[in-house]
Amino acid sequence: MKKILLSVLLSAPLWVLGQGFQVNLQGQKQIGMAGAGSALALDEASVFFNPGAVSFLEKNSISAGVNPLLFKSAFQQSGSNITENVKNKIAPPFEAYAVWGPKSNRWKLGLGVYTPFGGLVDWGNDWSGKYALTSLNLKAIYFQPTLSIKITDRIGIGAGFVYNHGEVNLQRALPVNFPDGRSGHATLEGTGSGYGWNAGIYINTLSNITFAVVHKSKVVTKLDGGTATFDVPNSLKTSFPDGNTFNAELPLPSTTTLGIGVPLSSSTTLAFDASWVQWRVYKELAFDYAINTPALADTKSARNYRDGSSFKLGVNHKASDKLALRAGVGYAFSPVQDGYVTPEAPDADRYILSAGVGYAPTSRFEVNASFFFEDVKSRKQKNLETGLDGTFKTLVYAPGISLTYKW
Repeated sequence: MKKILLSVLLSAPLWVLGQGFQVNLQGQKQIGMAGAGSALALDEASVFFNPGAVSFLEKNSISAGVNPLLFKSAFQQSGSNITENVKNKIAPPFEAYAVWGPKSNRWKLGLGVYTPFGGLVDWGNDWSGKYALTSLNLKAIYFQPTLSIKITDRIGIGAGFVYNHGEVNLQRALPVNFPDGRSGHATLEGTGSGYGWNAGIYINTLSNITFAVVHKSKVVTKLDGGTATFDVPNSLKTSFPDGNTFNAELPLPSTTTLGIGVPLSSSTTLAFDASWVQWRVYKELAFDYAINTPALADTKSARNYRDGSSFKLGVNHKASDKLALRAGVGYAFSPVQDGYVTPEAPDADRYILSAGVGYAPTSRFEVNASFFFEDVKSRKQKNLETGLDGTFKTLVYAPGISLTYKW
């Protein structure tokens, strides 16, 4: 039993880094359009959305923004009429970009620092799924230097190198009891790093309809020396070695996006993005522990993901020289098959709604705000590894704001 417990326990922390906690909050203007915008040369966030469009930006600029994200998830165990909820905690995804290049030349340099994966969830220590998870805090911070070149007056290409710094802290109860009746507890934490790239093509046709093809590579994140700490009765200390370390690798999936921008008028533009995320790289996760015991062997945990996809439609309307209004809708298909949904990431197909506004008080300063909402469908199923059986329902709220300086 302890061997099965630890296999499940220690196979979770890195997996959640790249599943239901993919954060689509990388630019305030694009967030206001449900995340569409790869085919628009809107602003410095093109460093992320399409490096090929960066060379078409008229001005140099620097910006920074944040999206306080509130993750509201509820669970009802099968056969029960009691609904359990996560505690109210706010995760702070952020983005920062800089773009520079001589106006007389056909190239620009860019730098992006953003959080494409992350999450903060706390179910508490006494809920029905405490042996699957009590809390999770994770971050993946990408650093992306970028070069963009305008090869003709209507075609741009660009690419960036990606370095990922990841952090994770996962906690859950153990099915062993102290004399006072409280459960044992496990804390798993560590940091890792990985490398990849982001490249794109931007095409502006004679009719000013724009097209984009963007590919963000798989990023293999390596975690070396992660620590597992166990709070258990003294009689079980040898089976749950305190301070044990482990190594693992996590391939964060690649994403291919096709985008189109259609000018409806001189002040209004429609944007559409279709993305394919190659989640099938998650067949299993393997962990190598520095100290093995009869209860703690190196583990392989099946995931059997399928590819996911999303479709996003947004509109950007320039109401005046200083004011812009935005709105968007989208739909995303979950890559997680039945039997693999967990409280770390209670994922399902989801609807996306968003709105945004931009205001430029001067030619150099700009403020953009957005509101992003996801309605994750209810999903009833039984996890094949933990046995947790019930229905999850999740809502995600993310207001955001950014400041930009141009020259």
